[in-house]
Amino acid sequence: MSMPEAIYYDPRSVPLPTRLAARTAVAAARLLARRPPRQIRRVLTRLRRGAVPSTREEVLAARQAVTAVSLVCAAREGCLPRSLAVALLCRMRGGWAAWCVGTRRLPPFAAHAWVEVDGAPVGEEFPADYFRPLFTVA
Repeated sequence: MSMPEAIYYDPRSVPLPTRLAARTAVAAARLLARRPPRQIRRVLTRLRRGAVPSTREEVLAARQAVTAVSLVCAAREGCLPRSLAVALLCRMRGGWAAWCVGTRRLPPFAAHAWVEVDGAPVGEEFPADYFRPLFTVA
């Protein structure tokens, strides 16, 4: 029997202003995640207008804040709301991280959503070439 993966969930580890922004991003992401992919892409394309590219450190800090305040986003299966929340939190701070949706390169089939900076996934446990992007909102 394998042990379940440890989940980092500690909302009080995040300063209050960041915690409130992260929870707002998570709430919006969970609503957006229920929409069809075409609508998600359309919304994100509109939101990214006027944003400057976020740095790897900014995106990693946003990812850590999102996973600290949301069990859904911290879980391995929560890639869609997590990636959306990270992108939204970066946008709330004036930047943008490329949001990607793709599939595993090798069988068996698996879908995944992530954020990346300069073509490299941020905070993912998989190598950069493990998933093949189907579409990206960069």
